[in-house]
Amino acid sequence: MEPFKIHILGCGSALPTLRHYASAQVVELRGKQFMIDCGEGTQMQLRRSRIRFTKLSAVFITHLHGDHCFGLIGMISTFGLLGRTAKLEIYGPAALESILFEQIQMFCHGLEYEVVFHAVDTTMQKVIYEDRSLTVETIPLNHRMPCCGYLFREKATLPHIKRDMIDFYQIPTSQINNVKAGADWVTEEGEHVPNSRLVEPAEAPRSYAYCSDTRYVPTLHEHIKGVTALYHESTYGEDNLLLAEKYFHSTARQAALVARDAQVGRLLLGHYSSRYEDENILLNEAKQVFENTELCDEQMIFEL
Repeated sequence: MEPFKIHILGCGSALPTLRHYASAQVVELRGKQFMIDCGEGTQMQLRRSRIRFTKLSAVFITHLHGDHCFGLIGMISTFGLLGRTAKLEIYGPAALESILFEQIQMFCHGLEYEVVFHAVDTTMQKVIYEDRSLTVETIPLNHRMPCCGYLFREKATLPHIKRDMIDFYQIPTSQINNVKAGADWVTEEGEHVPNSRLVEPAEAPRSYAYCSDTRYVPTLHEHIKGVTALYHESTYGEDNLLLAEKYFHSTARQAALVARDAQVGRLLLGHYSSRYEDENILLNEAKQVFENTELCDEQMIFEL
């Protein structure tokens, strides 16, 4: 099975602290790397994580609060200084486009690579990126400004050939792809060999949902049903429920309610308020609702 990894670069909220960086992650799947959000300090975290700048092919921005996008122009500039030539795809709310290219014009003269912007509709769930390995969908969220999450879905792979059966029935190499695609086999003697005897089922496709920032949405689980892993903001604990409602954020318990109702494999908490010196308070609240919950921290890598 190919690696499907989530690299945590930053999991703090808006106010900078000495413990956490602003929001940024890298999703790695089948040799490709995609960034979600790009808060201040992201490129330093890329260095610490030993993630190669040249392998990053696309950036997905959830919304235009600074702790999710202030690092973008700096990273684009650094890519230019490093001699990048491959184009960089940027996905985000429509309002980002004019801001981004004004900054590029001001600070990034002579870029030798192309920056391509794709405006996303934050109000609907839609596939906005697709290649041979995966699709990326938007997830509508409820924040103080247009905001969406992103859902990464691995595409199903073909089943695995049973080499001993292929040899036993003397199936020629030219027919292997047909067998993988579901074809049965008929021997020279006329024996019908069902496909199920020739292959092992492929591993189930994996998926990852990133939901930050958002007020608790009771119907959010319908958009992310059964994902392998869910990252959901947990800015506050229940002690600050009124602040969560006021600023359109979620508590750790509310994140766990979403995970439970969506029947996800595991829940990752992040986007912590700076008021919490010990995030285990948030972890314990979430675990009361959804046991398979984990805290994110900088430099952590979650393998799906």
